[in-house]
Amino acid sequence: MKESGKISNAVIRRLPRYRRALKELMKKDVERISSNELSALIGYTASQIRQDLNNFGGFGQQGYGYNVQGLYTQIGMIMGLDKDYKMVIVGSGNLGQAIANYATYYRAGFVVVGMFDVNPKLIGISINGIEVQDYEVLGEFLKENKVDIGIICTTKSSAQNVADKLCQGNVKGIWNFAPMDIEVSEDVALENVHLSDSLNALAYYISHPMQ
Repeated sequence: MKESGKISNAVIRRLPRYRRALKELMKKDVERISSNELSALIGYTASQIRQDLNNFGGFGQQGYGYNVQGLYTQIGMIMGLDKDYKMVIVGSGNLGQAIANYATYYRAGFVVVGMFDVNPKLIGISINGIEVQDYEVLGEFLKENKVDIGIICTTKSSAQNVADKLCQGNVKGIWNFAPMDIEVSEDVALENVHLSDSLNALAYYISHPMQ
């Protein structure tokens, strides 16, 4: 597997879609697929698919196409999905609980090991076997437990402080759902998720159906 320099974010964000399509093909016992056939399934051009995958090595064979299971496995390894990640959720209200439930259902190597909140009504309740703890003990928890990912589901005013504490606790990545862009050190991976942006984009497409 090769990686020719820095891979663009656009390529990285297309990989999960390839993997989802390949997973569905595996369920149907499809063993191989061409870039043209994959293009028809997911909407990207065959040329785009080949260019994306060529960033990481030659997975296909001319006249044969791609081995579905092999490519699914390779993309998983490229994305780092061949290992488990321990996560904590800060903010255990409706959104935090939904993410915890999703992670339990998804069962793909993302394991919630701790949940935290400042609300006394939430502290002590159990979500999928994880007891919500007082936010005040988060720092100590991070010292005693190796945590890979911190998930922020707090208010806008609290998000940056939470991110700072997570970084101090040596998390490797932050998944931020608070309605603001936070800042982290360069050695911490960051995904700012703005649900409102996606909803606003949907409204635009509804309002401009011919574009």
